Amino acid sequence: MEAFGLVFAALAMIIGVIIGYAIHKVSVEKQLKAANQSAEQILSTAKQDAATAKKEAILEAKEESHRYRESVEQELKQRRNEVQKQEDRLLQRETSLDRKDDALEKREGAVGKREHQLEQQTNQLKVSQEKADSLIEQRQQELEKVAQLSHEDAKTQVLDQVKEELKTERAIMIRDSEQNAELVADKTAKKLIVEAIQRSAADVVSEATVSVVNLPNDDMKGRIIGREGRNIRTLETLTGIDLIIDDTPEAVVLSGFDPVRREIAKIALEKLIQDGRIHPARIEEAVDKARQEMDANLRETGEQALFDLGIHSMHPDLIKTIGRMKYRTSYGQNVLDHSIEVAKLAGIMAAELGEDVTLAKRAGLLHDIGKAIDHEVDGSHVELGVELTTKYKENKVVINTIASHHGDVPAKSVIAALVQAADAISGARPGARSESLEQYIQRLKKLESIANDHNGVDHSYAIQAGRELRVIVKPKKISDLQAIALSHDIKHEIEQELEYPGHIKVTVIRETRAIDYAK
Repeated sequence: MEAFGLVFAALAMIIGVIIGYAIHKVSVEKQLKAANQSAEQILSTAKQDAATAKKEAILEAKEESHRYRESVEQELKQRRNEVQKQEDRLLQRETSLDRKDDALEKREGAVGKREHQLEQQTNQLKVSQEKADSLIEQRQQELEKVAQLSHEDAKTQVLDQVKEELKTERAIMIRDSEQNAELVADKTAKKLIVEAIQRSAADVVSEATVSVVNLPNDDMKGRIIGREGRNIRTLETLTGIDLIIDDTPEAVVLSGFDPVRREIAKIALEKLIQDGRIHPARIEEAVDKARQEMDANLRETGEQALFDLGIHSMHPDLIKTIGRMKYRTSYGQNVLDHSIEVAKLAGIMAAELGEDVTLAKRAGLLHDIGKAIDHEVDGSHVELGVELTTKYKENKVVINTIASHHGDVPAKSVIAALVQAADAISGARPGARSESLEQYIQRLKKLESIANDHNGVDHSYAIQAGRELRVIVKPKKISDLQAIALSHDIKHEIEQELEYPGHIKVTVIRETRAIDYAK
């Protein structure tokens, strides 16, 4: 019984498997059929899309081919037009060349005719010249017979007479040429100088040998003097400057010939007054700081001068020396202000003449550089300036300008001459330099004495504050030509015997008067 149950279960299982397989097979066949239908539909759609894309590609290819054909045709059309234009130009050139050839042929024909005519005229002139020479020779022989002189003797007499006549004419021509040259040169020089002066404005400041330090109150004077005068002695010893403390209210006077040391003392004293602590140790510290500040001020002053003039690339030590010129005076005129003014004037005149403006300014600024150290080193400021600029390898034109600005050596450049003129202008302006009354009167007397010592001089006058000397000569003893020589002699004698700022004009006047009386 149990065995039958097992068989039945097995059969049931087999039948179930067979039925399941049959059902699965039917399902698979349905899926395959659906897949085939979907594939056929996709394939149909793809064929339709491919056909559409092919048509569109063909249309685009046709359009592109049409556009390309149009562009090629347009380019060919343009090239044909250009070729046509070039052909037209060539035709025009050929026509022009043909015309020129015709004109040249005509000219060649005219030139040939002209050469033939000239040849005929030359032959005629030769014949005429031969006839003229023959006639001249005949007349010369007849003149020799009449005058009883040979040709050489007559020639000698004529030449001697002409030489005598030319001596006077030559002197007159030389005088007229010199006058004309001087007139033109004088006008041009005056124009340049006047323009330079008009374009340069500078203050005139007369500097003394003292400086004044203001005090907050009179009690400060006692603190500056110190116990038994130790503070004032320490300050005078360290700076080399005399302190004058008198009854002047709220002021102390610093006296000394060296402006740099005087300025150091002034800075130190102002710092001490501001700080309020005044004793020997503090004074030494203030003086040291003042010296350092002074060195910085000197460099800044020199750099500012270079910047104002547009000058660059100069040795640092030379820049510091330029700053020292601020504390140096000459005839009461500040040397740095004078040098800057000379540089500006020289630059203006150099620009008018087409010279190097920057080099002219550089030479003008450095022309008195020796004055910054002439109280420390032996020698004239010219020699010291040449030595200093040579040491720092300055331009040769600058060195020659320094050496020649007082006429010690000849000027080798236009810039050197311009600096000489600018130096005279700056020093000769009214009020620029001080001069004692006694020296002034002695110089005027010496001027008149130099002129009166010459033979033929009637009298002379020094006018225009000694800038012009008018000499009246006796007309019977001095001729016009001698008057010219006299002015040169007086000028040279003044240059050798006198020292003066600027220029002195020498005017020699020769006047002839004819007087008669009607009765």
